[in-house]
Amino acid sequence: MLVLDEEQTRAALAWPALIAAIAKMFAGDCVMPVRHHHDVEVPGESNATLLLMPAWLPGQYVGVKMVSVFPGNAGRALPAIFGTYLLSSGRTGEMLAAIDGGELTARRTAATSALAARYLAPADAEELLVCGTGRLSLNLIQAHAEGRELKQIGIWGRDRDKAQRVADEARALGLNVNAVSDLEAAARSADIISCGTLSRTPLIQGEWLKPGAHLDLVGGFKPDMRETDDVSIRRAQVFVDTRAGAIKEAGDIVQPLKSGALTEDAIRAELSELIRGTRPGRTHDDDITLFKSVGAALEDLAGAILAYEHAQGKQA
Repeated sequence: MLVLDEEQTRAALAWPALIAAIAKMFAGDCVMPVRHHHDVEVPGESNATLLLMPAWLPGQYVGVKMVSVFPGNAGRALPAIFGTYLLSSGRTGEMLAAIDGGELTARRTAATSALAARYLAPADAEELLVCGTGRLSLNLIQAHAEGRELKQIGIWGRDRDKAQRVADEARALGLNVNAVSDLEAAARSADIISCGTLSRTPLIQGEWLKPGAHLDLVGGFKPDMRETDDVSIRRAQVFVDTRAGAIKEAGDIVQPLKSGALTEDAIRAELSELIRGTRPGRTHDDDITLFKSVGAALEDLAGAILAYEHAQGKQA
């Protein structure tokens, strides 16, 4: 059985190939049952979350990801997300690979955001703002910069020192990134705003969004998590990665549905419909678009297959 650690997983998932693999999987015939989602008590801290996410391509591959999210790890200088992906043969059930789940999750999440932005963000977007300083932040910067001529990239976090460290890492990769302290000013200026936080209260206010802005929300994955407010929902054309996941698990969708700020039929499309061309994405330059992603198991399967086949090619 092949075992890929964090560094090997990162090396196997180059952005162009990963974005293409996820697009192909969304457009294909992947079977994706509803994921298992469990709260895990941590004495003296916020609850952790255990996620089990299965998916398969009949006759080809079967996979499952087990991920834990421990918010309290921020105070221990540890990543909030740990996990492992197990990939098996879809013909025999033979175990083929164990892949670092944290790195796979971070990269496929960012790649999915970049994929959605191809349909929803302004084609000439020049300014990106990323909110959050966790594991997703550098990945979101890199993925959104793939294939775009971004002239200015800002990174904001509640901890300015952490934001500066992310900016320094991104600059070392050749990206023009600066830590910002005024979230409102940065949001009002940005063409693309990408949020990857565990916030339970809105960070981005709808009144800040300029005409033509694209708001990408990927951090919240539970009904009580929220990265933007009802004003954003009312002003924007709303898109999701999957309807089934978003209306059940995404606080940025679940809460507006309850308040009446959003109706299910007002969700313009899910990502597979954009990719297949059965529903349109951005239609006017001044449209404000909002993409809410809670993560889909098919994204993990696409990344796991790519990593496994990449590693097999290198071993051949």
